[in-house]
Amino acid sequence: MTTMLARCTPALLALPLLAAAPAQQGDPLRSVYTTLDPAQCRTIRTYEETGDSEQRCPGIAGHVLLVSDGDARVSVTVVTPDRRQHPLDYWTVITSGFSSLGPRAEWRVRGTGRALRPVALIVRVNANEDPEVPERRTSYLAVARLTGGRVCVTHRIGPYANANELARQAADRAGTLPCLGPRQ
Repeated sequence: MTTMLARCTPALLALPLLAAAPAQQGDPLRSVYTTLDPAQCRTIRTYEETGDSEQRCPGIAGHVLLVSDGDARVSVTVVTPDRRQHPLDYWTVITSGFSSLGPRAEWRVRGTGRALRPVALIVRVNANEDPEVPERRTSYLAVARLTGGRVCVTHRIGPYANANELARQAADRAGTLPCLGPRQ
């Protein structure tokens, strides 16, 4: 009995690590970047009364990003190759404060060329959450899953020294995780 337990213990200890690891589906995940720079995106709608706007930014593998700016708050909608729109609702999921986006989107992908498959999206959201100190910004990384069911935000990574690496790790397993709800 003791010998059998000793043989099984290493395997049992490894189970939580295996459960937490992203599923391997052949190709390793890597990053591809596209711009969110307003000068390189195309304005497709402007609302005269409010000044709100929507821009179409390039994506990859038939995906497009729509950047919505309303009341000095921004969000992204992912448009999939079948033209379905998936709002990520950064203004409720990431921050309700005034916000802006970082200059680029990071796509976590598998494959190459025509076989390129995006599995997750990482976007920097810079938020002003303290009206008393408008120049103070908090930088978040919004991680969204693009596979595994509904397209949605699964992680809100705060301003840590290793935030980029944490966001990539979260993105690599986002397809199996639940969507975030509105912040309270």
